[in-house]
Amino acid sequence: MKTHTIMDKHHIRQAFIHYKLEHGNMPNSVFAFCKILNIPEQEFYNTYNSLEAVSQDIWLGIFEDTKNQLMGDEVFMRYSSREKLLAFYFLWVQKLKENRSYVLLQKQHIGWGKWKDKELKLLKIAFTSFAKDLVRSAELTKEVKERKFISDKYAHGFWLQALFVLNYWIDDTSQNFENTDAAIEKAVNLSFQLISENSLDALVDFGKFILQKK
Repeated sequence: MKTHTIMDKHHIRQAFIHYKLEHGNMPNSVFAFCKILNIPEQEFYNTYNSLEAVSQDIWLGIFEDTKNQLMGDEVFMRYSSREKLLAFYFLWVQKLKENRSYVLLQKQHIGWGKWKDKELKLLKIAFTSFAKDLVRSAELTKEVKERKFISDKYAHGFWLQALFVLNYWIDDTSQNFENTDAAIEKAVNLSFQLISENSLDALVDFGKFILQKK
């Protein structure tokens, strides 16, 4: 009787990455991909419902590896929310670097809209949840100010920041991506300054003043 290899999510994702890097495109079908994996097609569907789902899950897997490593660090757990976000971004880009060729290939073949809305769908959900937890913690410690109707939008703003970090890193040509590290620090520090006790209120007041003068 012919045997086949038992595949988990990690092995399927890695095989998918290797195929795309070697061929420059997605497998023609789940059937063709399963032949490469040496598994029945039914076994693939026990884990994923499409090849696109594998592609989305690769991003989620990198996020989860990053978050899980940080959550297992006692020092990280004592950080402020700002420090936790900094630590996340620094480790995240290190994890992304392990698959930089794949990331560059994906960005090259996917338009900006789909890059955000389709390819990064699962990552967005997971990261936004992570950001909401950071914001709630920061509000409790008065690191940021809780504002009615605005606080709920903070997590979305941090998602846009994550996209900025990702795209900055993709385009970064500095040695060891030193410019990305600097951009991360500046972006995170600015974002927390804007949502702290006084900074955003000052900006809002200034905006109202300008509008009143028109």
